[in-house]
Amino acid sequence: MSNKELILSTLEDIKYSLELIQTRVKNINSSDDFLETENGLEKLDSIAMRLVAIGEGFKNIDKLSDNQLLLNYSNIPWKQVKGIRDILSHHYFDLDAEVIFNLCKKDVNELHETTIQIIKDIQ
Repeated sequence: MSNKELILSTLEDIKYSLELIQTRVKNINSSDDFLETENGLEKLDSIAMRLVAIGEGFKNIDKLSDNQLLLNYSNIPWKQVKGIRDILSHHYFDLDAEVIFNLCKKDVNELHETTIQIIKDIQ
């Protein structure tokens, strides 16, 4: 499999994860909604795991593209996107529902749109 194919495959996985996050956060209106019920906690956990996967995916894309591809999409703070993986993986018990809520409501949609654009541009 070529780097292009691996990048596209990874982008499709990221796109799917972003869509799952969008679906799971639909009925979440505040960070408290994550914390008040077992269902909310499950959503928080699953979203956090998807964010870890997304961060790792973009790290891999950077490696596969010799750190060149993501530079073309400067509307996204890539260092933070890739860094969320490290924060969530290494400090999971310090997980801040407010931070996850804000990411989901403010940043996920733009990241999803940009991911779709990258896929189109590569194809």
